[in-house]
Amino acid sequence: MVHTRFSRWAISGVWPKVLKHLVADADNECAMIDSSIVRAHQHSSVAKKDRKAQAIGRSKGGLSTKINTVVDALGNPTAFILTPGQACDLDGSDKLLPGIEAKTILADKAYDADERVIEPLLAAGKEIVIPSKKNRTEPRTFDKELYKARHLIENFFCKLKQFRAIATRYDKTARNFLAAIQLVSVTIWLN
Repeated sequence: MVHTRFSRWAISGVWPKVLKHLVADADNECAMIDSSIVRAHQHSSVAKKDRKAQAIGRSKGGLSTKINTVVDALGNPTAFILTPGQACDLDGSDKLLPGIEAKTILADKAYDADERVIEPLLAAGKEIVIPSKKNRTEPRTFDKELYKARHLIENFFCKLKQFRAIATRYDKTARNFLAAIQLVSVTIWLN
């Protein structure tokens, strides 16, 4: 009964609406973007043809899903995208970055990509705090003190993964798994 109602609310979009209501009060001084991988339980596995549609991919650790997230300056979540586990961080950022309202964007070295991240953000007039990869011929300078605040997104992932249904994905559909993430995020936001 509870799962049926949860699924119906996921289908009708109740959980994104609740999160959207909270996001309206976000602290947009800066935003942080990152991703985290969760293992997909054997019960969540679907037919091979349907895996990509359900954001389940095969990586070294087996079947997994990557949660791409944006948090505000207080570490509260503002947006989510699910991608298959083997996808790179930039696949999620392509969809998340255009929707960020903050003027300053913090990210780790995985987002040090000129064409996909840096140039579009600079063209939009945003300040970027992304350290350069080691193989960059001309390292970019960044605000190291401001970069220390990026621990807030890591803390969010730690809180999110305290919930067993999130740390190990049991849902077959990406829709229900994303709804569970949004529900837990609302709980984290309100506490």
